Amino acid sequence: QVQLIESGGGLVQAGDTLRLSCAASDATAKFYAMAWFRQAPGKERAFVGSISWSGYMTYYANSVKGRFTISLANAKNTVYLQMNSLKPEDTAVYYCAAAGDTIVSEPEATYEYNYWGQGTQVTVSS
Repeated sequence: QVQLIESGGGLVQAGDTLRLSCAASDATAKFYAMAWFRQAPGKERAFVGSISWSGYMTYYANSVKGRFTISLANAKNTVYLQMNSLKPEDTAVYYCAAAGDTIVSEPEATYEYNYWGQGTQVTVSS
């Protein structure tokens, strides 16, 4: 069973930058897509961004477009989320996800992904 291991969360101030990483435990694992979701207290898990395994296709939630960038490492078993100009409303637990079974047709839907990380806390103070 492939595990996704996230790192990079923390406490920052508004306007700061943070980079999250997510590595698959199996370096040879292949996925159709990888994505980041987040969940704030009392809210449902929400889509942040996704990237196809080729790295050519990326999608972002409107709330982060222009501030966040998702990318894949050359080895393609690690996905990053570069977060710039952070806002207090970005505070949430961030989850990495991977689609290992089928091509993703709705990248913003949680059901498309069958592997999930344990989550990493990002807190942005005002």
